[in-house]
Amino acid sequence: MENKQRFFGIPNRYLILLIVVVSIIVFYVMDVPVIMPHVQLPAEKFSEHGFLTNTLVATFLADILLIALAFSFKRSLSGGSLVPKGLSGAVEAFLEALLNLTESSAGKWAKMIFPWFATITLLVLVVNWMELIPGVDSIGIINHHHVEHFEETCQVSHFGPIAWLAPNPEAGAEASKECAHAFIPYVRVASTDLNFTAALAVISVVATQFFGIKALGPGYFKKFWNTKTLFAVPVFGLIDFAVGLLEMVSEVAKILSFSFRLFGNIFAGSVLLFVMGSLVPVVVQSGFLLLEFFVGLIQAIVFGMLTMVFMSQATQSHHGDEEEHHA
Repeated sequence: MENKQRFFGIPNRYLILLIVVVSIIVFYVMDVPVIMPHVQLPAEKFSEHGFLTNTLVATFLADILLIALAFSFKRSLSGGSLVPKGLSGAVEAFLEALLNLTESSAGKWAKMIFPWFATITLLVLVVNWMELIPGVDSIGIINHHHVEHFEETCQVSHFGPIAWLAPNPEAGAEASKECAHAFIPYVRVASTDLNFTAALAVISVVATQFFGIKALGPGYFKKFWNTKTLFAVPVFGLIDFAVGLLEMVSEVAKILSFSFRLFGNIFAGSVLLFVMGSLVPVVVQSGFLLLEFFVGLIQAIVFGMLTMVFMSQATQSHHGDEEEHHA
């Protein structure tokens, strides 16, 4: 018997066709205008003097989702089933792959490094994939105070409880750009905020130093400040000393590298979705959503894997003449 995938009793193919038909009616028959969201680097605040931003809301939602996923996974394992199915099975397979990578790189330190690797990877993955959820970056509030002469520049249309923002046709070509300033989404992808990526990068680099100190003790700092041969063998000692200073600079550079790699890729992807969604609001954006699905996955794995590799390297002596420190 054919196993048809259904959503609330409706076959998926008919549901997709219904969404496409409704979208065509809304955007092309009813001529509902589409405004490309205002693109800016800082996260939007809901109030002028408040501290809550839409990227902070996205971070809270990602944390709640991960906690709920952890409880669901635990319940699935405690159910007695030897073969997890559905989402639990996918999570187990993903975590097992991460664990194998950690064991192949970190050796006996794998059990300590793996929780950091898995947590960072899962958090970044959930945050990145939030841009694929309908309503993210597109449902929010309209703040009239962000646009001068709002009534002359913009117009708000209503269809029952739903309202949407549109430029005033008599206000000129710049009205669409001005009206975009008045819209503040409830949720914006957290990794498009440099504060989030920089904070995660700082945590990653600081945790790396912790593992280095735990594994090698005070001798870990010799890779940054190596004066052992500076006076005994001046030429080579000077080279070793300069290399140590470069190592120190590289640790700081990791923060910049981590921050801007993740931020740049996801921010560019969000802008791409904005542009394509405003130019062709039906069907075409779906192909770019699939692209962003893989970009979000790759960036999460890259961020987590680099963290794991740096932690693994920090536990290894760089000079070969030091006994490993055991805490």
